[in-house]
Amino acid sequence: MPSLAAISTIDFPFKIDQQQVKERAKELFLPSFPQVERMLSAFDNTEIKTRNFCKPLSYYSDPHSFQDQNLEYIKISLEYSVKAIEACLSSAKIEKAEITDIIFISSTGLATPSLDALIINEMKLNRHINRIPVFGLGCAGGVGGFSKANILARENPDAVVLLVAVELCSLTFLRHDYSKSNFIGSSLFADGVAACIIKGDNYTPKTKNTISFLATQSNLYYDTLDVMGWEFLDKGFKVLFSQDIPKIIAKNIPGDLSIFLDKNGLKLSDIKNFIFHPGGKKVLTAYEEALPVEGDFLKNTREVMNDNGNMSSPTVLYVLDKFFSEGYEDGYGLMMSMGPGFSSEMALVQMKTN
Repeated sequence: MPSLAAISTIDFPFKIDQQQVKERAKELFLPSFPQVERMLSAFDNTEIKTRNFCKPLSYYSDPHSFQDQNLEYIKISLEYSVKAIEACLSSAKIEKAEITDIIFISSTGLATPSLDALIINEMKLNRHINRIPVFGLGCAGGVGGFSKANILARENPDAVVLLVAVELCSLTFLRHDYSKSNFIGSSLFADGVAACIIKGDNYTPKTKNTISFLATQSNLYYDTLDVMGWEFLDKGFKVLFSQDIPKIIAKNIPGDLSIFLDKNGLKLSDIKNFIFHPGGKKVLTAYEEALPVEGDFLKNTREVMNDNGNMSSPTVLYVLDKFFSEGYEDGYGLMMSMGPGFSSEMALVQMKTN
């Protein structure tokens, strides 16, 4: 079975207290959005304490063209991807020349050549690396990318697969968009970068903790295309998301999860570790109400969200990193995230302490 050799995540130097973001949002929205006063509680209801931002808070007060924002996206994504990858290589104790595949996940900026090509050039990685850039999975990209990386490693026992997930959600903020969706987005979303190295079967795990990939399942729900995504405007990316997401979770996740676990001869009670993308407080509550699991099974997920905000695709990898570095219960683990489509991604892993 392919296994996780190393994982690294980025804390940006501009991590900001949620209450400071709340006050700045009030200043920006109030002149043209009178109902902002009664909506400010949205910032407190998230239960987020700090937000992981790639820019200082003052940056978001000024309008920026889509061109300027996207140039910043490319520059910052490249810089911090390299930092995350270097930390990952050091932790895994492997040389960059050993990497056979790279998967790059992102939905918050555009680049052609894609960011994986820029990373290969910047780091002078092997020019024969198999490249898979993936755009548009949104929050589902963390689990989707992790599964795809492991499938590559399962097919090639000699593979060393590098997975990089980057989302700079804050750079999509539209300064003069006074819509409710933009306001709610400003209370929730943040920036994150995560890198993972997954090795094929011909490599003996060198870590005290072993997380091995077993199976994956993708789920797409018909007639929900407008639930989450981007509207592409001249001025940039406008966030779209529906208040129906918790209802979709309640309606679909228990059944889909039952099908997935049944395929692998398991029941929900067999799962010891839940590695979920948080989405937001209402999404966490929907999971807790939909899944009959005892105890605070989403503790790590909640803590990652409270400390960082919703960083879209990398967030679930921050949760995985928390399990990997701080410990877990030996047994099966379940990874899950939801995203545009509307869709969900699930991955089953085996977690052992050597």
